[in-house]
Amino acid sequence: MPLKDGRYKGPHLATRRAILEILKASDGQSSIEMANELGISSMAIRQHLQELEQSGDVVSTNDSRGVGRPTKVWKLTNLSERHFPDRHRDLMLDLIKSIKDVMGAKGMDRLLAQRSKEQVQLYVKQVPSGASLKRRVEALANIRSKEGYMAETLKESKDSWILIENHCPICSAAKACVGLCSAEMDVFKQTLGQGVSIKRVEHMIAGDRRCAYQIREIDS
Repeated sequence: MPLKDGRYKGPHLATRRAILEILKASDGQSSIEMANELGISSMAIRQHLQELEQSGDVVSTNDSRGVGRPTKVWKLTNLSERHFPDRHRDLMLDLIKSIKDVMGAKGMDRLLAQRSKEQVQLYVKQVPSGASLKRRVEALANIRSKEGYMAETLKESKDSWILIENHCPICSAAKACVGLCSAEMDVFKQTLGQGVSIKRVEHMIAGDRRCAYQIREIDS
């Protein structure tokens, strides 16, 4: 059952959380698909979804999937973001404003450059430089997941992969300081090494459900 702030408690908390995470990492799923993934009955899933719908966390649409009756597909609403942490939101926004006021745009750029340098130093220790692109992208996704980005990888072609980030734990800060997103692209490029092209194909700041990056091998 939901608390006043929208969180949940009780014996079914783990299932409720699992449903939210499945929907967060997808563009919508049916109750049967979620039941199969979690190994519980679709009736139990539907009960959870009804309660989540009442609290405003999910919404359903009818999706025609070939012959037969339309399938009810469930998706998260904007309100559901309260269940996914935006790390120290207020503190970060205050700090960004203070830095801009005190140091100006150039000072902010220097700080972002230093942060990116430190990120690269940390990431390259965990991403095997001589490994295949597949292994490098998977290692980067693992790092980002540990940082709260709910990252995963998807093979696009023989020499191309998609790095998907289903959540942005610093989204509010990124909206207040667009340089954060640009700096992330540079960090990815330096971490994965030469001979790799990176293109952002989906962006939460632009209104997309997630951030996604096309990563492919190119001639050095």
